[in-house]
Order: sequence, then structure tokens, then C-alpha cells
Amino acid sequence: MTPPTATSADVTTAPSARAADGPAVEPSTVASQVGAGAATGTVTVRYFAAARAAAGIDADTVPAGQTLAQTVDALGASHGPDLASVLARCSFLVNGVRRDLDAPDPLPGSTTLDVLPPFAGG
Repeated sequence: MTPPTATSADVTTAPSARAADGPAVEPSTVASQVGAGAATGTVTVRYFAAARAAAGIDADTVPAGQTLAQTVDALGASHGPDLASVLARCSFLVNGVRRDLDAPDPLPGSTTLDVLPPFAGG
């Protein structure tokens, strides 16, 4: 069974204390579900560096049950072309373990997804 596809309406913004390089960002409303058959729970998305700057927030909350690619597509659609462009160059950690965009398994609830753009320097 193919999991339902997340849309930009399914992406919600988690409360943010303060971005490292800017003011605190107000959270948006929380989406409760994604269609029939969606996994229960949510995925916490944490943005770092250029991804944080492009998103304008520190973190999002998205419904569980989507593949990584579906989740990334929904995040890009929700936050616009600047974030979508950055996401195309990012690496992703799911609960601290690197995951490729083409991984077929859905993200379970209570998962943390770290969005890591390329870093320069050393």
C-alpha cells in the first residue's frame, strides 16, 4: 500500500525559541492528519544553516507515514522555492542515521529528521 502524499497544507511549524541568526518565528497552526491510512504521530524536522535561513524557522512538524522524498517535497512546497532549492542539495538524518531520498520506507511517528545543507570550512 502506498502511503498518502503529504501536501504543503500538512506541514506545520513547531514553536521556535530563536533562530541563531535572527528573531524568533511564530508557529503556524498544527495540521492534525493526512488522509485515510496515514501513520499516527508526527515527524519533527530540524533545519540547520542555509536550510534554516531559507525556511525562516528552526523546526517544523509534519505527519508521519510519508517517505523522505514525499516529506521533502511537502516542505519545499510549503516554504517556497528558496527552501526547495536548498533541499535539493541537502543530506538528511533520520533519528541520527543518514537516509537517501529514494528510501522507500515511510517515516514513522516520533521521528526526528535533520536537514543538513552542505557545509564549508573545517
